[in-house]
Amino acid sequence: MRNGKLLSRINNMGRPRLLLADDHTLVLEGFRRLLEPEFDLAGTVENGRALLSAAHRLRPDVVLMDISMPGLNGIEAAKRLRKTEPDTKIIFVTMHSDPAYVSEAFRAGASGYVLKRSAASELVTAIQEVLKGRSYVTPLVTKDVLHSFLEDPKPERPTGRLTSRQREVLQLIAEGHSNKEIATILNISPKTVEFHKSRIFAELGLRTTAELTQFALKHGIIG
Repeated sequence: MRNGKLLSRINNMGRPRLLLADDHTLVLEGFRRLLEPEFDLAGTVENGRALLSAAHRLRPDVVLMDISMPGLNGIEAAKRLRKTEPDTKIIFVTMHSDPAYVSEAFRAGASGYVLKRSAASELVTAIQEVLKGRSYVTPLVTKDVLHSFLEDPKPERPTGRLTSRQREVLQLIAEGHSNKEIATILNISPKTVEFHKSRIFAELGLRTTAELTQFALKHGIIG
């Protein structure tokens, strides 16, 4: 039903509307040159929080986003976007080729997954496929993803025991923000930040901020 509504909306409004999210200006410009002949680029943003705000305001048909973005990473942003804008399709365009990232992306609500080293024409194909209600995974990782699911259909997620708020705090700590800065960004008290921080360290078995930062880098929470 949602796919029918989406196609009807596109037919009534003309070209499909896209929202692009990536923290690299050159990447956004490359997307723009590639996609403008065929699609309506509703906007571009450079972090996950701006993405959620823009998606609510612009109501795009498709969002193209990276996984590693400042403030709020793509996986967390996708989970929230799926709840607030369920008719918007999500395609990840990222450098992460590990099957674990692909699995996590689709669990977060993605319809497509393309690598930044994929052929340019593949991104257009992915958009066309998800607009038809299908899923798309780049052939560069498809075999590895299938093998990963066959080996372990439900791999344990490293941050699975953390709450959504704790995952936010984890990313902001790893990005170098102080407790006071995190409190301001999330509109919570510094004491609450410290509580979440202690729970994060306990759940992940970490002892120092340096270890937490390495963990965040390893798992694509920060770029």
